[in-house]
Amino acid sequence: MGLKINRPRRGSMGVYPRKRAADIVPRVRTWPDANLGKPALLGFAAYKAGMLHAVVVDDRPTSPLYGKEVVKAVTVLDAPPLFVWGFRLYTLDPTNGYLRSAAEVWAGELPKHLSRVLTLPEKVDVDKQMKQVEEYRDVAVEVRALVATQPHLSGIGKKTPELLEIPIGGVPNIDERIKFAISLLGKTVSPKDVFSPGQLVDVIAVTKGKGWQGVVKRFGVTILPRWHKHRKGHRRTGTIGPQAPALMFTQPRPGQMGFHQRTEYNKRLLKIGENGAEITPKSGFPHYGVIKGSYILIQGSVPGARKRLVVLRHPARPPRRAPPATEPQVVWVSSQQP
Repeated sequence: MGLKINRPRRGSMGVYPRKRAADIVPRVRTWPDANLGKPALLGFAAYKAGMLHAVVVDDRPTSPLYGKEVVKAVTVLDAPPLFVWGFRLYTLDPTNGYLRSAAEVWAGELPKHLSRVLTLPEKVDVDKQMKQVEEYRDVAVEVRALVATQPHLSGIGKKTPELLEIPIGGVPNIDERIKFAISLLGKTVSPKDVFSPGQLVDVIAVTKGKGWQGVVKRFGVTILPRWHKHRKGHRRTGTIGPQAPALMFTQPRPGQMGFHQRTEYNKRLLKIGENGAEITPKSGFPHYGVIKGSYILIQGSVPGARKRLVVLRHPARPPRRAPPATEPQVVWVSSQQP
């Protein structure tokens, strides 16, 4: 009589399917509205530059290290301002209850670098587009800003911008949101206009790609004893299951690993700066370069490789015991000379 072995399955089924992301620009499916008391963008986009370590004064009152200097791993994001080239109104489709685009307004003057990703019209009739806004104002349920990144202002070394839709929230009144969207047309938004140091954010990005990997690296399957090497190999599952009725899709199999879109919740913003020279190492960030303008310091790691676009939003699952919303004191960063 054989011994029955019981063990947890290998790998998580909560992130299936493990296939390559459809786009390197993250698709945000949920935008939690924040009660800010004023209209504002609900998210921001920046480029990952690299990691450092910083000495920060612990400001959590319940921490045994409260008031003392602690060393934290930090991620540096290059955050040039976003250009708002338009906005959209959304209504609810009566047939299925999904959002449906009702009206769209573009800025009168658009920069030339947008022609790399958009077919720019010779002339934008803003008055005609605003008439559509007035027509759907009463039935609109959501207002989203159409923004473009400005990589030519960063150290990433490219000119083609990425396009994103970021909702406008902060207040329940739709008229205030539309008025705010009109005021942003043709202007730029900096990270300080969206977030404040000390608050929590969710980080959404596409992870590093690892290519095609086997079950040991992809799922953590136990390596078989060495005497299996002479037959069918030892870095494999002992059996993939019965042929009939069918193989289970939950069985660990080789395949794509990495380049998946992932969301990491409740990352704390330590600092939002305006001068990238104060945070850039003397020789520049490896495989990135020099941060020329504004930047964001985030505690901990962030998904993705260097130069990858990272989307930040207000937290969807804020913890019950959140850290203080005040700006933490950053004493020293490893890129600075001692």
